[in-house]
Amino acid sequence: MTESLRTRQHSLICQLADCIEEVWQANLELSPYQVPEGLGYIEGHLEGEKLVIENLCYQTPQFRKLHLELAQVGTGLDILHCVMFPNPEYALPIFGADIVGGKGGAISAAIADLSPANKARSLPEHYQQALSALPVFNFSQPRPLPEWADIFSNFCLFVRPMGELEEQGFLQRVRDFLTVHCQIAKASVATTSDREIAEAIAGQQYYCHQQQQNDKTRRVLEKSFGKEWADRYMTTMLFDSVS
Repeated sequence: MTESLRTRQHSLICQLADCIEEVWQANLELSPYQVPEGLGYIEGHLEGEKLVIENLCYQTPQFRKLHLELAQVGTGLDILHCVMFPNPEYALPIFGADIVGGKGGAISAAIADLSPANKARSLPEHYQQALSALPVFNFSQPRPLPEWADIFSNFCLFVRPMGELEEQGFLQRVRDFLTVHCQIAKASVATTSDREIAEAIAGQQYYCHQQQQNDKTRRVLEKSFGKEWADRYMTTMLFDSVS
């Protein structure tokens, strides 16, 4: 991915994109991931404004897909979306982060989580211990999760960060989540149990199904590119569940 779009976006998005790639490169053995044809760089229009989407993807032995998406609508909307999908042979949660920046430089929403991908929908004990040990940072404007959000853990951070201090607090918490996740993943051993692999696949399928209920994302894509294209993008680029 070129740096052009990133450097034109909200400073927190630029910082977070750099942070994500930095932690990936420091902790994981990255190799290229084949992005579906025509979906690496996309241009369109939304209500008269230019829409640009850039996608960057990697894979590793532990993760079938590391996806970082940046999007911009005109000069008034900046978006970062990131998901790390584990390979089903590894009993790992699904890291996800999203930021939405609006007009005037305000961040309207920032979310990060390590979402359980098992039948119990609970994080493994070693994750809970590591995340519980992180320093507490109190945000002044926590946000309620949407109705479909039963996929998230009790460590999920969903806030409207107010000011530079809270923006940096969110950035640090994402770095913490990512570092814990990558280090645990790197030390994990692949399973050969058909039952455990099937459970991991079912967990990812449920996560993707719930994420696809996000009407805001779907509406933006449908308005810009039509329903058929939006469906393809949602199911092959954003939330492509394993079978």
